Amino acid sequence: MSNLVPSNNDYSENYSEKGLWEKISKFAKEAGRDVIEKALVLYFAASDPDTPKKSKAIIFSALGYFILPLDAIPDITPILGFTDDLGAIALALATVAAHIKPEHREKAKQKIVQWFGGD
Repeated sequence: MSNLVPSNNDYSENYSEKGLWEKISKFAKEAGRDVIEKALVLYFAASDPDTPKKSKAIIFSALGYFILPLDAIPDITPILGFTDDLGAIALALATVAAHIKPEHREKAKQKIVQWFGGD
């Protein structure tokens, strides 16, 4: 993953709730359920007042990278376009896993079912 996502960059300045929802609404189908669900888990964890600030900074950096229109692999690239975004999101999820609550995952799953339909 180190080849896909530069580890020395802080992308949290690119994060905004509006930007996240715009990205999801525009690219949900192309990104796929997996990427969007993981991004939503992070979003709901970051929205939780119990999540520590350090974890929120990691989450906002990953979501900022996801929102960033120009990244390592352009999102318009067929098949591979969201690979780097998924890598950043997966790394953030692994890093803040101790602060991901079942209700964060449940809220994300509910949104996914609402948007994509049932399994």
